[in-house]
Amino acid sequence: MSRLFRRQPFAGLAALVGLGLLAAGCSGGGGGSAAPGGLEKTNLVVAAVPAMDSAGLYIAQDRGLFAAEGLHVTILSATSGATAIAKQLAGQYDVTVGNYVSYISKNGAAKKPTDFRVLAPGSIMQAGNQEIMVPRGSSINTVADLAHKRIAVNALDNIGTLLVKSVLTDNAVDPAVTFVPMKFSDMSKALVSGQVDAAWMTEPYVTEDEQSIGAVPLADSNQGTTQNMPVAGYMVTANWLKKNPNTAAAFRAAIIKAQAIAGTDPGAIQQGMVKLASTSNQTAAIANAPEFPTQQNKVLLQRLSDLMLRFGMLQQAYNVKQMIPKS
Repeated sequence: MSRLFRRQPFAGLAALVGLGLLAAGCSGGGGGSAAPGGLEKTNLVVAAVPAMDSAGLYIAQDRGLFAAEGLHVTILSATSGATAIAKQLAGQYDVTVGNYVSYISKNGAAKKPTDFRVLAPGSIMQAGNQEIMVPRGSSINTVADLAHKRIAVNALDNIGTLLVKSVLTDNAVDPAVTFVPMKFSDMSKALVSGQVDAAWMTEPYVTEDEQSIGAVPLADSNQGTTQNMPVAGYMVTANWLKKNPNTAAAFRAAIIKAQAIAGTDPGAIQQGMVKLASTSNQTAAIANAPEFPTQQNKVLLQRLSDLMLRFGMLQQAYNVKQMIPKS
């Protein structure tokens, strides 16, 4: 079905207020004002996948919200949260915006855990925001047809592989498919050439590939076990957070303001994606956006961690409360 007819409405401000998402304070990885005292750092490097899940980052930059907090932020593009982690651990990135699965995997490692913290929530999946796509004219017409096929994801053992396995399992299909890692921007060529049979994509790549190569959405990841699942967050290391509490609070304050704007102003998302994520005006205007929470939902995040354990992506249970800083 054409993206033009599948556009999802944005949640209104009243709905956000009703859910208590605009409450002040930084409890549960939420927002609030920067902590008193001077900033430990004013120049920050942030790596993010140029996807709609990162829209709050682009809005904060575009609207001068970082500058208002005394921060100069340089945004760099990343293939995935997983690929950015090594550079973050090496001190090259201050903050990364990535899928929670990659960070939970690091934190929950059985032998050598790495302590990442959620500085602020990024996105919660909504209808049409994360799709399993097939090329035009594909013989794959149902989820059952994906059995033993090659499916592109932007990184192995991340949110994409988890969502695909969940969709397959929920539809009684053997999740033993072959995952092929590649950049989102390379997936259209891989679909057309037959390098892969299907591809898991997030927006705006879903809409871009519908428009450019006639790719067809086969299955929405926002269903069954993974419906309304948290996808991405703004992540820092525990050590960085300890050294830079005031800078962290300032960054968080800017992001939470941007998240609130994203939840009520589709135009702000479109402008940010066009200016800072190289998305076309047409794509940005019709792509399906996720939800942009302003407080961390620990229950939903724990459900994600539990699902990782179920699919063997964790060797032992992990309590996500460990990665959500106390105010």
